[in-house]
Amino acid sequence: MKKLLSLAVLFFAVAQVQAADLPGDWAKWTSIKTPLMEAGGALPDCNANVSSLPTIYQETVKTYCGVKPGGPGAVAILVKPAVMAAYTARDGKLPDGANMILHLKDMKAIFLTTHKGGAPTYSVHTEDGKDVTAASGPLAAQTCITCHTGYQAFCKNGQCGSKK
Repeated sequence: MKKLLSLAVLFFAVAQVQAADLPGDWAKWTSIKTPLMEAGGALPDCNANVSSLPTIYQETVKTYCGVKPGGPGAVAILVKPAVMAAYTARDGKLPDGANMILHLKDMKAIFLTTHKGGAPTYSVHTEDGKDVTAASGPLAAQTCITCHTGYQAFCKNGQCGSKK
């Protein structure tokens, strides 16, 4: 029984970090605004005082400052148009497939959230679709998993945010 449980845990961990292909139409997806990037369409730089923001936003800034010193600069959150109703519901019930993107425009990096069997998976790509997901650090799928599961009051099944 322990071996079966260990295999199930291993399978779940591997499934969460398995990379997905970047959809060819990603640049045409719907752009979404969030409180974190409302001022100028960029994440706060690494020297910004974000102590008044929710902890998840503070951790987000810290993580992306690890990607690029000074901060990642201009960003966009993109949602696949076909899943906008599910995204807007903010209940984490997204269909299988690529659904959401954090596009770090200045860095030309794309953080992709895909769902498979109802569970989110994460990968990092260049704008031309090359998978650059790292084994560790801020470009690792595990970093995405840690944040997206560490703030359960704010994140549901890979989707972070709150209803307005």
